[in-house]
Amino acid sequence: MLVMRPATPEDRPAVRHLILARCVWMEERGMPSWRPQLEDLVSQCDNPCGDVWVLEQDGERLVGRTTLQEHAPPWGWTEQEKGEPSLYMTTSMTDPAFRGFKPGTLMAWWAVDRAATLGLWWVRRDCMFPELATYYSSQGYDLVREVEFKGHRLFMMAREAERLDLAEPFHR
Repeated sequence: MLVMRPATPEDRPAVRHLILARCVWMEERGMPSWRPQLEDLVSQCDNPCGDVWVLEQDGERLVGRTTLQEHAPPWGWTEQEKGEPSLYMTTSMTDPAFRGFKPGTLMAWWAVDRAATLGLWWVRRDCMFPELATYYSSQGYDLVREVEFKGHRLFMMAREAERLDLAEPFHR
């Protein structure tokens, strides 16, 4: 059974393991890695804002982590979009050893359901890679626009909040 729960300081070793596993996977494929941000990402388990979440399998192993914030960054969104009630999903990563049950997709769907439960309209996210934008599209997110930011092309994506039946993969 899977559970999404707020990260705690006790999760630091497991989150470190998860991120390092993802780093190796990325580096083996010649992709930019999270390794330079490792310590910052691990320290976010202290979770003073309550916005860092982990995906836990059977109460034993962390297989994913993400951040859900109430405000998207100021770039890439119109003033109207920034004013709409939404969650912004960022720094999502999963342990590649568990890709068989698609933990990244499950976290993305959980965010959509959570936003609806909170009475919000959208879940927004962005990414720098076309392949990642394609993956997010497979999770039901739509490309809103592409923007240039600090020399990078960003794919700005959104999905309307809605209640989803997640009873099977998640313990409720």
